[in-house]
Amino acid sequence: MGSGTHERDPCVKHSERIVILDFGGQTTQLIARRLREAGVYCEILPFTARRNDIETAETKGIILSGGPASVNQEGAPYPDPEVLNCPLPILGICYGMQLLGKHFGSPVVKGRLGEFGPAKIRVNDAGLFSGLGSSMQVWMSHGDHLEDVREPLEVIASSESGLVSAVQHRTRAVMGVQFHPEVTHTEGGATLLKNFAYTTCGCKGGWSMESFIDEATADIRRIVGSRKVLCALSGGLDSAVTAMLLLRAIPGQVLCFFVDTGLSRLYEREQIVETFREHGHIEVEALEASERFFAALKDVTDPEQKRKIIGRLFIDVFQEEAARHPEVDYLAQGTLYPDVIESVSVKGPSATIKSHHNVGGLPDTLHLKLIEPLRELFKDEARHLGDLLGLPREITRRHPFPGPGLGVRILGEVTRERCDLLRKADAIFIEELRKADWYDKTRQALVVLLPVKSVGVMGDERTYENACVLRAVNTDDFMTADFTKLPYDLLGKVASRIINEVRGINRVTYDISTKPPATVEWE
Repeated sequence: MGSGTHERDPCVKHSERIVILDFGGQTTQLIARRLREAGVYCEILPFTARRNDIETAETKGIILSGGPASVNQEGAPYPDPEVLNCPLPILGICYGMQLLGKHFGSPVVKGRLGEFGPAKIRVNDAGLFSGLGSSMQVWMSHGDHLEDVREPLEVIASSESGLVSAVQHRTRAVMGVQFHPEVTHTEGGATLLKNFAYTTCGCKGGWSMESFIDEATADIRRIVGSRKVLCALSGGLDSAVTAMLLLRAIPGQVLCFFVDTGLSRLYEREQIVETFREHGHIEVEALEASERFFAALKDVTDPEQKRKIIGRLFIDVFQEEAARHPEVDYLAQGTLYPDVIESVSVKGPSATIKSHHNVGGLPDTLHLKLIEPLRELFKDEARHLGDLLGLPREITRRHPFPGPGLGVRILGEVTRERCDLLRKADAIFIEELRKADWYDKTRQALVVLLPVKSVGVMGDERTYENACVLRAVNTDDFMTADFTKLPYDLLGKVASRIINEVRGINRVTYDISTKPPATVEWE
């Protein structure tokens, strides 16, 4: 999909921030969400970030995230020691606290028994725990712990089992907690993080989607100037919000187009053209490219290969469209933070789960700069932003749709015929969820077409046709997800309609996997 080194312009700049160094913890993103919910902007950086990149004028404090490693094992992730010596306030969480212990000379040992799950701790000092009382229920997840806490650190909380639960530096604004304040299982965890941000770091707050609009608008105008931006619309939330934000910031300078890949949902093309004509007062150019995509995907079954082929073809279409508009200098993409964290390990030692077509870089021959104003936002923040920008609920509350479209919801070879089957089945599922008032009670619902056939009976005739899977999940941030407990009668109605109305499918199943270990999408 290109070299991955194509120039990106930064969006957005903020007057203050908390930096979160990512050591690979599964809940690192939740720390950021809790701080943003408290009105404090924060950014997640890799644990390898240098002091000069962290200790900037707008940085008010540093949080060291949790992580799966032991600080004592060879090759354990360790920050630049200069970061731990800088004068900024520091809060270490779980692995982060153990890093602080090791750095300041308190031994970290592997205990006879770890602490996993709920625990009650006794608090010896207010400060970080101000307003939380003398004890609190927390969520533990650790095997190693600090033992024999030594100067300059001191213990400020212990668990009922006697293990050190929190420490602080005697003379500096450096502290650590062995539990996870970012998870909802820790009572008062959000208050603890607010205490650190506002009281310890002196943050003023003010982060909100309203403030984001103002800052993003100013930055887009500063970056783009009088030049023009090419913006591809997919029918999903991310690209729609990106387009509306650009249209607000630089009206008359945005060229929107929709690539009809043949891999979209039913009536996707018509809906996106009409939505932006009505709400954005702009004509969206629809580019017919389905034959090219199906030809390129012929006989391809590997999911990662499919993603790369679709991504490369998108780039080809971008390149052709850009050639028709020499006045364009920028390409806008609706990249969100979960896209980045699941694609490449740029923000800590997290494993690559899948590649996203919109974070793989652009070929140098395109001669366009990337502008990604939503790159640091979570999905729910982008949804709120869309509401504020005037997008209809049909877009802002629409369930997510993957960049490669139905290409990664069809297991096995992707053909026009199989896409048509899946489109119809998916439309029935979504229609019945809306009728039963379940669409807004689940965060994402979809149908997957399997590469297997099964025997069935329709009328008096034997059939041997395709099987499909219904998938519906609930989640706050799409980093973890649980399957939605849909009523049996609703599932039965959906299955009956699909089998009766979509000729070519004779068996319907329901996916009850959680993320992790499964992903929301099947490919």
